[in-house]
Amino acid sequence: MVSALYAVLGALLLLKFSFDVVRMRMQYRVAYGDGGFSELQNVIRIHGNAVEYIPIGLILLLFMEMNGAETWMVHVCGILLIAGRLMHYYGLHHRLFRWRRSGMSATWCSLVLMAVANLWYMPWELVFSVR
Repeated sequence: MVSALYAVLGALLLLKFSFDVVRMRMQYRVAYGDGGFSELQNVIRIHGNAVEYIPIGLILLLFMEMNGAETWMVHVCGILLIAGRLMHYYGLHHRLFRWRRSGMSATWCSLVLMAVANLWYMPWELVFSVR
């Protein structure tokens, strides 16, 4: 399954972002919240944004593949999702709004493409079958 590759990459991103939060919490000695430290607020938000978008993107990607989408389409959507999350991370981390905006645009485009592909490839005869 092609989508497994993007699930692994998404998991690695989430782990990296989690480690960044833990490292900052240890550095600033903050157990809960952000302690008012802008750098900690930033890494918490980077992690939060990834948690908000990566799981639904991976679910859509898996369903798209299971519904019979072309392999190249799965790759395009997976790359767009991961690249979007990386660009968003880079933009937030370096306070570059253009990168952040581009990352969100890529993420949203991937989600829209996957939603449309799932509707297109969905086995409608099974969805509406009565047993």
